[in-house]
Amino acid sequence: MTTPLQNYQARMQRVLDHIDQQLDGDLDLETVSRVAAFSKFHFHRQFTATFGLSVHRYVQLARMKRASHRLASEGAASVTDIAMDAGYDAPDAFARAFRQRLGQSPSAFRKSPDWGSWLMAFGPLDIARNTLMQIIFDDNDVTIHEVPPTPVAMIEHRGERTTIADTRQHFIAWRKAAGLSPETSPTYMVFRSEREPANPADYSMDLCVGTDLPVGPNDERVKAGMIPGGRCAVLRYPGNTNNLEPAALYLYRDWLPASGEEARDFPMYSKRWLSRIPEVQAHEVVVELYLPLK
Repeated sequence: MTTPLQNYQARMQRVLDHIDQQLDGDLDLETVSRVAAFSKFHFHRQFTATFGLSVHRYVQLARMKRASHRLASEGAASVTDIAMDAGYDAPDAFARAFRQRLGQSPSAFRKSPDWGSWLMAFGPLDIARNTLMQIIFDDNDVTIHEVPPTPVAMIEHRGERTTIADTRQHFIAWRKAAGLSPETSPTYMVFRSEREPANPADYSMDLCVGTDLPVGPNDERVKAGMIPGGRCAVLRYPGNTNNLEPAALYLYRDWLPASGEEARDFPMYSKRWLSRIPEVQAHEVVVELYLPLK
């Protein structure tokens, strides 16, 4: 039997699906509230409370993300046509909004996309889309791979999770200056402590980028490191997220005890990279969680 909460979430999910399928259509507040069968006088607050974005902002981001995909695709339409399809009356207005969001003009992005800034720009959209995801994993979602040793450049974060944003910004600025794009150099996060330790100051993780280039002396916080090779249980997460706790919980609580395997003496870590989607020549984020095995 469907609970009231499940019914509510299904109606909200119906709205997201409608927006994604009708980006060229009329997506004003009255239209989308009707899709969810909610009152238009309250729906904007309900949507914002659920997803952390207003309906207008969500639609803007979804159209801008589609525009970025089209700009990066070979043989795509002109910037003017892409601007119009994104809901802008003039290319100049689109260019200003695009630069403000991604830090590049549409023409510069078309020639040389900054995928690191792209990931940051559409983070709120990914968070909104993952809000209602009820993910249930099973054994078929886990594969065992022999992983080669991976050289990395890394920044260690030690201390409360509330300060991790500063570490992340430092890491992104460094990798951008080093020319290590997420398209060619995956991001790794090595989780050296539990997500919520008893003492918040004990939180510990490493932010890494895959590279075998020497780390120069330009930043004392960045150093060379190595993610050791060996057998790993790999669980791919269906969507971009910064909360891998449900996946980690499944691996530790369900998969590992039933598998007969034993964990190796190295922390769990994640790998995140941009993968091109051939059918639309676009990019999406792929996230995998690795549990090292003996």
